[in-house]
Amino acid sequence: MPALVATDLDGTLLRTDGTVSARSRAALELVAGQGIPLVGVTGRGPRLIDLVRRDIGSTGLAVLAQGGYVVDLSTGEPLFVASLPAAVAAEVVGHVEAAVGDLIIAVEEVDDLTGPLRVQTGFEWPYPDPVELLHRAEVLRGDALKVFLRHPGLGQDELLAVARAVVPPGLVELTHAGLGFIEVCPSGVTKATGLALAAAQHGVTAEHVLCFGDMPNDLSMFAWAGHAVAVASAHPDVLAAADAVTLSNDEDGVAAYLEALFAVPARTA
Repeated sequence: MPALVATDLDGTLLRTDGTVSARSRAALELVAGQGIPLVGVTGRGPRLIDLVRRDIGSTGLAVLAQGGYVVDLSTGEPLFVASLPAAVAAEVVGHVEAAVGDLIIAVEEVDDLTGPLRVQTGFEWPYPDPVELLHRAEVLRGDALKVFLRHPGLGQDELLAVARAVVPPGLVELTHAGLGFIEVCPSGVTKATGLALAAAQHGVTAEHVLCFGDMPNDLSMFAWAGHAVAVASAHPDVLAAADAVTLSNDEDGVAAYLEALFAVPARTA
């Protein structure tokens, strides 16, 4: 039996339409009823904390921003905030653009985590938080929690592969969450490091953590946790790294796995 359950949100716990089903909510309540901490682990930044609370509840810890922001959902107080220096972000952009040409950029500034996301005109942002549309020169102006890179002609997997080939190792962490762009995070900051911090708050070590995920940004968490479960709709790299595969997110795969784990009759709602 796990001592802590961690789950990615978009594409894993949430259905494709962005909802958490009644079945999945019941499964999360089942975890809580067993006295097992639940930690949401997501790429969403702190501007979307209310959306995180809507999806997994308003108590406990959550790991946001690919591990860059660990927060107590009850109080809103952060336990950890990462920072990517503007000069490092600019260096990364330079390396990637030298290989593929012009990028379209968005920045989540670390000094203004409640203000609008700084977005270059032409960057399609998938979430409802406010954005400030800017010319390219105005986007990279300060240190960041994360930087987002989109290319008009390359998909996320191809762009990520190029970035990993041209950016010096150890300079930053590079990943994607299946949203059409890649993400640049501070060196040493991943979902694994954020989850490790959250787990330590509960006195839980890696081998006793059960986690769920679907995209390359979950791979560090899969490598760290004692047992990693992919939804059937996951990225091929995540399916290959998983210890087990459950149903797809649209089939409530997280709920199905937890029901079987706790020997609860399956629901269909």
